[in-house]
Amino acid sequence: MPRTTGIHRRQILATAVAASALAFAGTAHAAPYPDKVITMIVPFSPGGATDIIGRILAAELSTGLGKQVIVENRAGAGGNLGAQAVAKAAPDGYTILMGAMTSHSTIATLEKGKVRYDLVKDFQTVAVVGSVPLVFVANTSVPAKSLKELVAYVKANPGKVSFGSSGAGAPQRMASEMLKLQGKLETENIPYRGSGPAVTDLIAGQLQFMAETVPAVLQFIKGGKLTPLAVAASTRDPNLPDVPTTAEAGFPALEVTSTFGVLVPAGTPADVVQRLNGAIYKGLKKPEVQAQLAQQGVIPQAPLTPAAAQDRLKGEVAKWARVIAAANIKADE
Repeated sequence: MPRTTGIHRRQILATAVAASALAFAGTAHAAPYPDKVITMIVPFSPGGATDIIGRILAAELSTGLGKQVIVENRAGAGGNLGAQAVAKAAPDGYTILMGAMTSHSTIATLEKGKVRYDLVKDFQTVAVVGSVPLVFVANTSVPAKSLKELVAYVKANPGKVSFGSSGAGAPQRMASEMLKLQGKLETENIPYRGSGPAVTDLIAGQLQFMAETVPAVLQFIKGGKLTPLAVAASTRDPNLPDVPTTAEAGFPALEVTSTFGVLVPAGTPADVVQRLNGAIYKGLKKPEVQAQLAQQGVIPQAPLTPAAAQDRLKGEVAKWARVIAAANIKADE
């Protein structure tokens, strides 16, 4: 049997060390997700609905995943800057987007060719978190107590009635444009830089009607400063139990909610996506989380698989593309 030389011993030792290092690297690479801090990017300023929902969810995920989830606000360009940052991030589950799915979906059409990502191709929807219903409201001087009466009033005053919205691609604008299309109305949109100024002008009588999220106008409805006409959802809102849905009001195809969800870069491993999906829906089942969301007017989403959630995103994009084309809505209007 040949004798082992010093050189051979060193070669054997080096090979063993290398094999050990590779084994360690493989073990480290296979560490269960998550093993470090997760960043949740909110593409809007602090204090808005997306931010508040994101912070509620981030706190719950930190507990459920066993690793801290920090919220980072990256506002700008109607949510595009934050969304772009996530689209271009490493697809490893450590950078996630708290998305306003309805707004992102309208921008996908309005800003097509300008945004530097494809909402459907560059993202995987992890979970739809919930939605906030919109309600049609009118200035108290408008002689309408229902949606049909508002339509009749607009038709009797062609070109004299205007509605407000918080931006070209906002769900609020989309809802009123759908009413305009379905009712064949001659009415004008007045764009604002946010819901607050639009609601203020509606109360003052500078506008005649608008669609707005229930939380944004609830106090004014209860205070008698605005007249509620119909909730644009499939079921009545618990905060406005006496206000009919748009279907009950004679407009079954007029359903608009502001939908929120968590998205990750396309290519994120399926097991990571599933881990996030499970943690999100487990958290949404907790009464204390539901109570926090209810304060923001959010109706939690029943659990969806990641595939079903992605289909929901595709459906939103297709739906609003049709509305935008039919109403000839422009990004700068």
